[in-house]
Amino acid sequence: MLKQPQQKYRPFAPVRLADRRWPDAVLDRAPVWLSTDLRDGNQALIEPMDLARKLRLFEMLVKVGFKEIEVGFPSSSQTEFDFLRRLIDEDRIPADVTIQVLTPAREPLIRRTFEALEGVPRAIVHLYNATAPVMREKVLGLDEDGVVALVETHARLFVDLANARPDTQWRFEYSPETFSDTELPFAKRVVDAVTAIWQPTADRKCIINLPTTVERCTPNVFADMVEWMHRHIARREHIVLSVHPHNDRGTGTATGELALMAGAERIEGCLFGNGERTGNLDLVNVALNLYTQGVAPGLDFSDIDEVRRCVEHCNQLPVHPRHPYVGDLVYTSFSGSHQDAIRKAFAQRRDGDIWDIPYLPIDPKDLGRSYDAVIRVNSQSGKGGIAYLLEAEYGIELPRRLQIEFSQVVQAVMDDTGKEQSAVDIWGIFEREYALNEVSVAHPAITSVEPGVVSLGARVDAAGRQMQVEGVGAGPIDAFVAGLQARGERVRVLDYHEHAIGSGADARAIAFLELRLDDQTSLFGVGIDADIVSASLKAILSGVVRARRQPAQAASVAIVA
Repeated sequence: MLKQPQQKYRPFAPVRLADRRWPDAVLDRAPVWLSTDLRDGNQALIEPMDLARKLRLFEMLVKVGFKEIEVGFPSSSQTEFDFLRRLIDEDRIPADVTIQVLTPAREPLIRRTFEALEGVPRAIVHLYNATAPVMREKVLGLDEDGVVALVETHARLFVDLANARPDTQWRFEYSPETFSDTELPFAKRVVDAVTAIWQPTADRKCIINLPTTVERCTPNVFADMVEWMHRHIARREHIVLSVHPHNDRGTGTATGELALMAGAERIEGCLFGNGERTGNLDLVNVALNLYTQGVAPGLDFSDIDEVRRCVEHCNQLPVHPRHPYVGDLVYTSFSGSHQDAIRKAFAQRRDGDIWDIPYLPIDPKDLGRSYDAVIRVNSQSGKGGIAYLLEAEYGIELPRRLQIEFSQVVQAVMDDTGKEQSAVDIWGIFEREYALNEVSVAHPAITSVEPGVVSLGARVDAAGRQMQVEGVGAGPIDAFVAGLQARGERVRVLDYHEHAIGSGADARAIAFLELRLDDQTSLFGVGIDADIVSASLKAILSGVVRARRQPAQAASVAIVA
């Protein structure tokens, strides 16, 4: 064995294209999309789709907006043949959709393929054969002339079989399989031999598809290969140049996008990247990358979760939670600094603004997602995320200093449990910490004593301790504090915030009062009531209960602006 295993691998060779133009190109329009989920994606499944699953996925592809769909390999099995016949015989193919089928360069399989297509209104028939040196020498046992002769024979058979069925609108596609490992001059020779027989025209273009059958080189090298072919192949003006990237190096999306910049007009792949080995190009990824650059992709992913559910059912494979655009966690921030930035940007956003939200390259609502899971709270989160969830789910806008105080309370719970806290969990912590269900004020009686002075009397309950509070002051809060002080409570109000929750008959007020009790470090009390005065008095009692219930904890809460 080699001491350095990397020595057994051949590095890819760069393309000598000194005046390459693709690096300056900009993607400003959508390509022609070809979904190969029902063929290339299906053949990679542990358990290939049955007829019911294939029909469901076909209908989803049509709904999303694909106009070209590769529906199978009808000469490979009776199931594939029967599915194609069902689409044709039951008139399931919309008038604006063209189905595509695949066949290798073998006469019996080509004849069986055209037989399966009998009576179809329109179809693309896709011919392929391997062209790379390793396939010529080790698999086919043919030299370059032998490969060219092979493909010419079968390209002529395509023409003959199509001419025998004049009622169908035929289009032809050719793939030099293993193109990414084929010498460019030989790839051109084979492609030119095919198009010389097919003789495409402006009204009847053929498709030349360049696959990265196995992705070995970096995306920029493949882009050079595509641009070289784009410049050198014959009859280019009558050809739709297509690419079919795989993802062996994990760069399939980049390979596809750079190939489009290099002259390709059409791209083949699967929803969410299903396919052999590491998968085919993810068409959703490329389409939504265009969308986020202001380019309409021509595919509808406004309910991306419905598409995902369909694909997961048909493929019997899950979509990863971190998969671009569709994964459960891709619009979620746990980081406290990220959450704070998102919350602040959302607060300033107005309808009609350009989308400019930190850490969210696309508006989740454009894909049918809500904002509910944009911010989730775990041990890495901070005050911004907690505040966002309370505001988004419960309409409560915490003052900044209260955000800091409460975040430490939530952090202590998470340190103890080690678990993520949902909005419901955080609301439960908030209710318990601020004693929202433990204090009450029974219809406070407020009377004017003289201008600017009122007296207040109220029956209150503070965590089971009932008492009558009577006081006089410059207003209801001042009078209530005076009454508490008369009963021995050392209370001072340092700051006050309030706002409405909801609107109309169901509206309530929430009050946040920063207090100092018994010369402790300041802490907040919170009160909610239909009446703003009662909400404020409850907030004071909330602070009293907190200070008495957890004096050590309350004294240790240092609020830092």
